[in-house]
Amino acid sequence: MAEAACELFLERGYDATSVADITQRAGVSRSSFFNYFSSKSDVLWSGLDERIGRAIDALAALGTEAAGDDVRGILLLIVRDFTPDALALALRNAAAMGLEGELVRDTGLRHARLSSAVAEAARASGIDVIRADILGAAHAAAVLSSLRVWAEQGAGQVSVESVLRDALGTIHDLPWAI
Repeated sequence: MAEAACELFLERGYDATSVADITQRAGVSRSSFFNYFSSKSDVLWSGLDERIGRAIDALAALGTEAAGDDVRGILLLIVRDFTPDALALALRNAAAMGLEGELVRDTGLRHARLSSAVAEAARASGIDVIRADILGAAHAAAVLSSLRVWAEQGAGQVSVESVLRDALGTIHDLPWAI
């Protein structure tokens, strides 16, 4: 279904493509589509959403023992073995697919979820609220920006994990300490 959706987004644009168009191209029923996805944008994000969900659970499990290295390790797991997929294709071809606005909105939703989880881990470890919120936002931005840059540069050319490691290194001005 993701392949069919991406083909249609490239051919017709995101807004001009309906769920019915995707199901017809993929040869599946509408109910089958909604068994896997809640919307057509979820076709692009489902793989990453699953990884973010696991990361959020792992961050919550750190409790009062959360440390910067632990958090960064969990965030690196989000992108470990990430291969070019529908999201990478959409990020690289956002203009051609007519997805710019949709990607900004949907990226914002993922940023908010991940930022909140990192900030909560920071607060649980004793970091004050403002610093925790800043750390959360910076770390979430590093993950999502790394995915975008990796895709735009030609997913598969370099490891998204190495791009994220570099991005996390830029947060050095926000040390994980009180």
